[in-house]
Amino acid sequence: MNPFDRRTLLRAGLAGGAGLAGGALLGGAGAAAGADVASGRPITPAWHPTGRPVLTHGVQSGVVGPGEAVVWTRADRVGRLIVEVGRRPDLRDARRVRGPVLDGRGDFTGKVQLRGLPAGERLHYRVRVESLHRPGLVSEPLTGSLRTAPRAGGYHGHHRGRPGGGPGGRVDDVRFVWTGDIAGQGWGISDDFGGMRIFEAMRRGRPDFFLCSGDTVYADNPLAETVTLPDGRVWRNLVTPEKSKVAETLTEFRGQFAYNLLDAQLRAFAAEVPQLNQWDDHEVTNNWYPGEILTDPRYTETRVDVLAARSRQAFHEWLPTPDDGPLYRVVRYGPLLDVFVLDMRTYKDPNDGNTYADPHRGLLGTQQRQWLIRELTRSTATWKVIANDLPLGLIVPDGGGAQEGIAQGDGGAPAGRELEFAEILGAAHRAGVTGIVFLTADVHYTAAHHYDPARASVADFTPFWEFVSGPAHAGAFGPNTLDGTFGPEAVFVNAPPRANTSPAEGFQHYGEVFVDGGSRAFTVHLRDRDGRSLWSTTLPAPPAG
Repeated sequence: MNPFDRRTLLRAGLAGGAGLAGGALLGGAGAAAGADVASGRPITPAWHPTGRPVLTHGVQSGVVGPGEAVVWTRADRVGRLIVEVGRRPDLRDARRVRGPVLDGRGDFTGKVQLRGLPAGERLHYRVRVESLHRPGLVSEPLTGSLRTAPRAGGYHGHHRGRPGGGPGGRVDDVRFVWTGDIAGQGWGISDDFGGMRIFEAMRRGRPDFFLCSGDTVYADNPLAETVTLPDGRVWRNLVTPEKSKVAETLTEFRGQFAYNLLDAQLRAFAAEVPQLNQWDDHEVTNNWYPGEILTDPRYTETRVDVLAARSRQAFHEWLPTPDDGPLYRVVRYGPLLDVFVLDMRTYKDPNDGNTYADPHRGLLGTQQRQWLIRELTRSTATWKVIANDLPLGLIVPDGGGAQEGIAQGDGGAPAGRELEFAEILGAAHRAGVTGIVFLTADVHYTAAHHYDPARASVADFTPFWEFVSGPAHAGAFGPNTLDGTFGPEAVFVNAPPRANTSPAEGFQHYGEVFVDGGSRAFTVHLRDRDGRSLWSTTLPAPPAG
């Protein structure tokens, strides 16, 4: 039976574009019904834009799980989202799904969460929006493609031209990329310097999915029109009203996410590669934690919880994320890979010296910590990737005496937030969990760290690797100092010569993972923005449990 039939497609869940407030993107007028992008004229019940609807910021897709995906777009007016999905690039076999109505409550963004798709296959999709005021009047279509996650069995007959497997055959390979830190430290889109060209390099590698390890936007880093580089050249930013100040209103937070999609290379990448996105600090403001009251004079709204709620709404509106449940989740990617996406911000305790002995405090919170331990011990995947948007062993200070991250510089027994990870690693070790790898960004350089209890102040864990990448398009920094508690060794580091080195000078990075379906080996390449491998290693598959 063909699993890609009309009945399964039409069971698709619909995630709509309803938000808490209206308002046009990029500083336009703000009636609840929005504004026409081309003219800026408010759309009211007495007036409707003429001509066809326009899809303003491309299409994106998100990873959900085997046989599931999220498809996203944004329109210039109220309209009905329509998505067609099929196996053929010409979409002659496509099935049509009517999505939600896009309106000003969700900034005219919308998503369709598709279920019942064939697992482990490259699918093609076409997106349109139909005018509600003139039925039958639809936008020009935009097309994209995505690869669905394979099922736990992992045997398919359509994988990149190789023969399909079966019991005793080979399972599908998995290839994905990760990085973080987009449009930070004053470095926005500059066509003179090639725009966000790292996304074109990642697209060329045809990854199955993209893990964005946080700092998806920099809501606290306004852009100037020009920046003079150390060699005298001038960096010219594309600037929008929302990127000219720190984000405080919902419209301003929406404009952070919209800005990145003005880059053609990022849009092309997003149309072909499904995403997993993590929530970190610069989506709101630097090093924030719940309950914080800002003293930064740039802000008139100083309550971080208010800013975070607005940012989180924009995050869900403008990225192809599932809208239900917590931000932390596990994505099953066939028999080879489970990805544990952490939320290291929502439950975070205040930044202090990070030397406390209270086991109830931490970054993750009790519920997420127990969830991670439970899901790690239940996982049957060969490799368990923990996506930690704050590095495990690198010291990340937050001003004098306070710590932003897990480590605090005391290489002795675990203390502060290290207690959480000592508990997690110890529980996994005692349960015989193998194949744990940490992937992170945040520190704006790339590195490979190996952790071993033989070098550590705590012995109750199995050796593992943590790989660091980034920035994707931001100022480059580092390297940071490693804390010795968990016995890390910096096996490779590529960092810039000075703080806030611009993208014009390189030091932009992404990582690529390839899991071989035959040997189950896990190969990591740390790459520069043009795709050149700076360093690589292959981890053999752990013995079957």
